[in-house]
Amino acid sequence: MNKKKVINDPVYGFIKIPTELIFDLIEHPWFQRLRRIKQLGMTHLVYPGAVHSRFSHALGAMHLMQLAINVLQNKGHEITKHEAESVSIAILLHDIGHGPFSHALENSIVENINHETLSVWFMDELNKEFDGNLTLAISIFKGEYTKRFLHQLVSSQLDLDRMDYLNRDSFFTGVSEGIIGWDRIIQMLDVRDDELVVEEKGIYSIEKFLVARRIMYWQCYLHKTSISAENILIQLLKRAKQLYRDGFNLECPSNLLYFIAENYNSNTNRADLLKNFALLDDTDLTMAIKLWQNSADFILSTLSNTLINRKLFKTFLSKDPIPKSFIEDKITLVMDSFGIDYETAKWFVIDGEVTNRTYDEEKEQINILSKKGELVDVKTFSEHHNLNLIAAFEKKYYCCFPFNS
Repeated sequence: MNKKKVINDPVYGFIKIPTELIFDLIEHPWFQRLRRIKQLGMTHLVYPGAVHSRFSHALGAMHLMQLAINVLQNKGHEITKHEAESVSIAILLHDIGHGPFSHALENSIVENINHETLSVWFMDELNKEFDGNLTLAISIFKGEYTKRFLHQLVSSQLDLDRMDYLNRDSFFTGVSEGIIGWDRIIQMLDVRDDELVVEEKGIYSIEKFLVARRIMYWQCYLHKTSISAENILIQLLKRAKQLYRDGFNLECPSNLLYFIAENYNSNTNRADLLKNFALLDDTDLTMAIKLWQNSADFILSTLSNTLINRKLFKTFLSKDPIPKSFIEDKITLVMDSFGIDYETAKWFVIDGEVTNRTYDEEKEQINILSKKGELVDVKTFSEHHNLNLIAAFEKKYYCCFPFNS
């Protein structure tokens, strides 16, 4: 079988699959599942074009990895064929642990286990299946390999994951403020003392990268309508789990029911958990929500209709904590509007907080390699006064409630 395939990507053009092992991983059912998981969760309810998948994002990140490897090799840094293949596998599989609607249901489908942990578990199982050929990729992914800069290409404040999702998400949402000079950034990459650095000539592209990332968070990823839709989805799943525990006859796809029934615990065989998780994608949740529109439970049916028909809750955003009196007033209005009691009305008023820190120099720095050969943190090196704002920790508080309340 010819495994030298070329994929036509709308963002980068033609993407080559570099090795037969990578082709086989892409063909694996666990990776193909990513075709059925939206990259941006519920953001398509704000930006209709945002229906691209985790599958295309993973391929795009792998493509950028190929370009970065070539640049670093051409600058004299030794990256063997095995390392090049392994770091490409690490970036290809970095999101394989995502569940339905990506971040929207993080820790909701499988409680207290994030997608990064699930990704490592999936890689471990794939490594068994592929006779240990993913061992180095897993080591790089976990940051255990001796060449630290390879891990930084996969996961850091300037990794190829971020570069692709900014490119891809801005392309499909139409939010042009997210466009970055990814090709120039990659050409300016270098390595010093086993650390990934950027040549001084790339400083303006890095500044634009950081500014674009901050804008995309508040204009796209944390858009108030996305916050509303994702919280309704979380409430739906929470209500479904409660109803099942109470013995309610819940219509649901069987592969989703495994998680609604919470048929797992700390003693559950990991392979069994992954087997069930690998059967889940966006279509299962969508089918369940369509069924739940006709549920005898008022809360479940109302939330389901709200989401399916995009009659989303209004979201009030504030830089200051939202007073409890404001929330209680909204609950009272919901009670009056729907003719329901207090405990029922609380399901329709959702409050919380969202945070973002575009650049965290305390966690890890983006180092600029000056013409004098010195390494300087981008925030110190840059003349862009807004980088202080970008590096600041930002928090906003929200309250979601029905429009007619």
